[in-house]
Amino acid sequence: MKAAKRLLLTALILAVYLLHQDYWNWSSAELVFGFLPVGLAYHAGYSILAAVTMAVLVKTAWPKHLEDIQQQEGQDVEPPAHRL
Repeated sequence: MKAAKRLLLTALILAVYLLHQDYWNWSSAELVFGFLPVGLAYHAGYSILAAVTMAVLVKTAWPKHLEDIQQQEGQDVEPPAHRL
């Protein structure tokens, strides 16, 4: 993996980690959309950000050698059936 790509992914992970520490919402009684507490709304958005971050990491940084199926001597290896 290139150094710039590694640095960007590391910065993304660090930013997501720092955003998880939402101490600024603890004492807020503000409501989003008139019914949703701001802390809960923040965590809903954070959950989406975390899911997108994991998708980016899997797409760009997943080790390719884990997906390779190598046939050993004397064994028939079938690829696993992918479930949808």
